[in-house]
Amino acid sequence: MNSKTIIAIFVVAIVWGTTFLGIKIGVETVPPWFVAGLRQLLAAIVLLPFLIFTKNLKWIGWRNLRIQLTLASLMLVGANGLTTVAEENLTSSLTSLISALSPIFIFVASMAIGMEKFTYRTMVGLMMGFFGVLFIFWDGINDVTNPSYRLGLLILIIALMCWGLGTIYTKKINLQNNNLFLNLFYQFAFAGAIQLVFAFSFSDRIDVASWSAKSIAAIVYLTIFGSVLAFFSYHYLLKTLLPTQVSILSYVNTMISIFLSWLVLGETISAKFIIATACIIIGVFIINYKPGMLKFRLMRKNLKP
Repeated sequence: MNSKTIIAIFVVAIVWGTTFLGIKIGVETVPPWFVAGLRQLLAAIVLLPFLIFTKNLKWIGWRNLRIQLTLASLMLVGANGLTTVAEENLTSSLTSLISALSPIFIFVASMAIGMEKFTYRTMVGLMMGFFGVLFIFWDGINDVTNPSYRLGLLILIIALMCWGLGTIYTKKINLQNNNLFLNLFYQFAFAGAIQLVFAFSFSDRIDVASWSAKSIAAIVYLTIFGSVLAFFSYHYLLKTLLPTQVSILSYVNTMISIFLSWLVLGETISAKFIIATACIIIGVFIINYKPGMLKFRLMRKNLKP
């Protein structure tokens, strides 16, 4: 395994493990749609000079534009944007743990349309995920009576559905990322514009003077590291490792996110929450397990000689 692959693994595992923390810090003083919109729009601006310098800034055609706008609507506006909105009322650790259920959502939806088959192993994985959810709300079931908390959960579930639909859509069209940065530029620019429209439309009060330096720094971090750098590293890994091997990193993301939520934000992590984390991670792993996914060997055909 070469150094570039190792660096990319650390970037995806660690950086995406910090994004829930970054979002929580961002929404402390900045309305959530502004956090999401500025993050995506700034990411497009960061990519723009690179595309101009490499002479890759060009029209992608109506068909590809439709595909990119669909993906941006589902995965950036829907999944990322709504997750940011949900974190205004939910803790960073809880948001990251529930988001870890997304592979289960994706598998169940894929099974419903015939892309996956139900097996006994699947049943065991789903049961583990169910017990994980049960442990999450064991002590905090009364919190559901709080309208803000309940709304946050509902929004987060919709966000997971959007991510699942986006993932399935990508699989169905067998998308080829011949110019990844150009496609991402269109996605980021579109998502940022739409989310900023939402921000100006749905924010009760827009007082930029009240935005703290810490929240603004979190948005900049999410832009450079959470969007541009992490997306590049993620797609680089998809070219050098098997997709199922890359998916293992999502388990690391969850554990890092929960640890940082406890360390930086002082969020309470109970024994039941730890059990829930273990159940969900094991359940997702069982469902997504494929023979050989733990053997991290490079895909030679994609490497330069």
